[in-house]
Amino acid sequence: MAPSAMTRWTTSLSEAQPVPYWLDDPGKPHPEPALTGAETCDLLVVGGGYSGLWTALIAKERDPQREVVLLEGREVGWAASGRNGGFCAASLTHGLANGLTRWPDEIRKLEELGARNLDEIEAAVARYSLNCDFERSGEIDVATEPHQAAELREWHEELRERGLADGIEFLDADAVREQVDSPTFLAGLHDRRGVAMLHPAKLAWGLKRACLRLGVRVYEHTPALALKAYGAGMAVRTPYGSVRARKVALATNIFPNLVKRVRAYTVPVYDYALMTEPLTADQLASVGWKNRQGLGDSANQFHYFRLSADNRVLWGGYDAIYPYGGRMRAEYDDRPETYAKLAGHFFTCFPQLEGVRFTHAWGGAIDTCSRFSAFFGTAHHGKVAYAAGYTGLGVGATRFGADVMLDLLAGERTERTELEMVRKKPLPFPPEPFAWTGIALTKWSLARADAHGGRRNLWLRTMDKLGLGFDS
Repeated sequence: MAPSAMTRWTTSLSEAQPVPYWLDDPGKPHPEPALTGAETCDLLVVGGGYSGLWTALIAKERDPQREVVLLEGREVGWAASGRNGGFCAASLTHGLANGLTRWPDEIRKLEELGARNLDEIEAAVARYSLNCDFERSGEIDVATEPHQAAELREWHEELRERGLADGIEFLDADAVREQVDSPTFLAGLHDRRGVAMLHPAKLAWGLKRACLRLGVRVYEHTPALALKAYGAGMAVRTPYGSVRARKVALATNIFPNLVKRVRAYTVPVYDYALMTEPLTADQLASVGWKNRQGLGDSANQFHYFRLSADNRVLWGGYDAIYPYGGRMRAEYDDRPETYAKLAGHFFTCFPQLEGVRFTHAWGGAIDTCSRFSAFFGTAHHGKVAYAAGYTGLGVGATRFGADVMLDLLAGERTERTELEMVRKKPLPFPPEPFAWTGIALTKWSLARADAHGGRRNLWLRTMDKLGLGFDS
C-alpha cells in the first residue's frame, strides 16, 4: 500500500466520531427509570435488545393480561441492537449454505419459517408505526475474485437443482455492475425478497414504545445480578431491588448468561464499521445503487455495506477480533487500525467516491457460536428459557427466537420447538488457551484461503467435518 494512498484514506477519517451513527440521534428516547424495590410478574425478560424486546412484545400479543417486566442493564438498544448494519434477513441459519450444511432435512421448513418471520416483522413495523426506515430492498452477495464468481455460479445452480432458488438470481459482471458499480465486482447473487434494510436503533426504540403501550413495565439502568429459584417461580436480584416471576426469558446474548452453563457456548467477537457523510446526487449516480440493496462480498473475511435513508454508505466487517479469554472491555469498541484498513478497502471498492469523508467509526461485541446460528434451551425445570448465538444475524432472527423462548416456557410442542435446530445445541468452545489458539489458527487459515483461490487448508477442512467454525 503506497504511503500517499494511506494518507488519503486516513485523512478521510480525521473527523469521524467514535460513536455508532445510529445512536447519534437527537430523537433518541429518554431511558425509563431504574427499578427500586420489589416487583412481581408473570414473565420477566432480562435484556433490552431485539431479543428481549420481541419476547416482551409477543408475550403481550399472545396474552394481553400477562404481566410482563423487562430489565435492561443500561439503555434499550445501546449494544449490538443499536449499532449493527441494519440488515434484517429472513434466514434463521446464518445463510442458506450454513443451514443446508447443518440441517439438510429441515432446510425447507427453516426457509419457510424465516420468510414468514420477516413478513411478520414487516407487519409489526406497520402495525406499531415503527419508524425505522424499513426497506424490503434485498441483498446482493458479490464476488471480487475469479474463484468467488465461479463459486457463486455453482451455488446458484445447486440451489436451482434443489428447488431453493426462488427469488434468487445470478448476475454476471455486467449485470451486477448495472445494479451497483464497482470495478472490483465480478459477479453477484441477488436475493430479491429475503433481506430488508432498516435503521437498527430506531427499530429498538420503536419496539420499546410498543412494549410500553401494551403495558410492559420496562426498567433501564437495571442490571440483573443473580437468578435463583423462589417458591414456585424465580427471583432475580438487581442493584436496588428484585423481581419475582413465574417464568424468566434470558435475552442477554453475549453478556454473561445468568445460567452459567450456557456461557461456554458463545464467545465475543468485535466487529467494526464506518459511515460516510451523505453522498451528493452526482456521487450517488457514479455508483448507481438505484435499487438500494444491501451488499456483502463473498470472501471469508467479508465486508457488508448499504445505503442509509439519507444516502450515507455504511461500510463494515472484515476484521473479527476475539480478545483473549473472551474479555469484554469498552476500550475494544474503538480500533483505529481497523478503521484505517476499512477506509482503504472502501476506496478500493469505490474509487469514484475519492474525497468522501467518514463521519462515524465504531465497533462493539457480538456473540458467535460454533454453528453460527442461534441456539435455545431451558433451565430450572422449564421456568427459565434462553436464546443466544445469533452471530451477527440477529436483526431478524431474534424475533423467531422470541417465539421459541415463549413456546418453551409454555411447555408447548410447536413447529418451532420440534426443529433439530431448536432441540440441539452447538459444540461449546474449549477453555483458554485452546479457544484463543483455535480461533487464531482459524482466522489465519481463512485469510490464507482468501489469498489462495479459496482453497481451504487441512485445519479448515477438519473444522468443516466437525461442524465447527468462527465467524462474525
